[in-house]
Amino acid sequence: MTRNVAVFGLGSMGFGMAQSLLRAGHGTHGFDVVPAAEARFRAEGGAPGSVAEVAGTLDAVVVVVLNAAQTEAVLFGAEAIVPRLKKGAVVMACATVPPDFARAMAARSAEHGVHYLDAPISGGSVKAAQGALSIMASGSEDAFAAARPVLDACAATVFELGEAGAGSAMKAVNQLLAGVHIAAMAEALTFGMTQGVSPDKFVEVISQCAGTSWMLENRAPHIVAGDYTPHSQVNIWPKDLGIVLDIARASNFSAPITAAALQQFLAAAGMGLGREDDAAVAKVYARNAGLTLPGQEA
Repeated sequence: MTRNVAVFGLGSMGFGMAQSLLRAGHGTHGFDVVPAAEARFRAEGGAPGSVAEVAGTLDAVVVVVLNAAQTEAVLFGAEAIVPRLKKGAVVMACATVPPDFARAMAARSAEHGVHYLDAPISGGSVKAAQGALSIMASGSEDAFAAARPVLDACAATVFELGEAGAGSAMKAVNQLLAGVHIAAMAEALTFGMTQGVSPDKFVEVISQCAGTSWMLENRAPHIVAGDYTPHSQVNIWPKDLGIVLDIARASNFSAPITAAALQQFLAAAGMGLGREDDAAVAKVYARNAGLTLPGQEA
């Protein structure tokens, strides 16, 4: 069954999801604060029309913005989409947010007769464009039913985790591990350099050993290539690991390894690397140790 869908947020993840929806045959509108992103999506077959013109026709809204504040702005801000949606439409919210925020948005959406699926995503920009994401989804049975065509178009794996908030809780667990793994990869790679282990040899050997991780295998090659084109920006991690620590603090849980990783991403952002690929956290270690990473020789 085809649906009329709007994707809010056409960054690397949102653009890929919008492409996947188009490929699945859904009428797909794309909206972004950057006009060039909207124009690019229209050129690929995105449906025309302003938010005001199409809101009442939408079956689903997919929100792929940076954080809770931006999510709330799309749903209930100055140009609020939720009050304009028809009853029975569904909002699928994909940003990493605190579980309490997801529960609050679900309740507010329900007041307008709109379903809310708390649906954080994982897999990166490549899998987003392939329709092969993992989605940690939570919400009512009706929300899942309304969102099913969108989930089918965008995900290889959908975890159905219960009521709204449960998906965001699981995403926080995932982001703790992902952020720590990236920082640990950068630390190990640059530590190896001090012992005469080149970055390319590090990838060749460690990716076949017990110390590997998905993040190591995905991000370390960026360092070897000296290519920090952002597939996932450094700037994401102060936000996401900050959310993890906020949740931990509220639960009286100590997360010292998360806190240490957060400091490295903050240092990278302080070096002006915030918009680079998150593998650029290796530059923090390289600077402190006086090392030269691939691509920095000049």
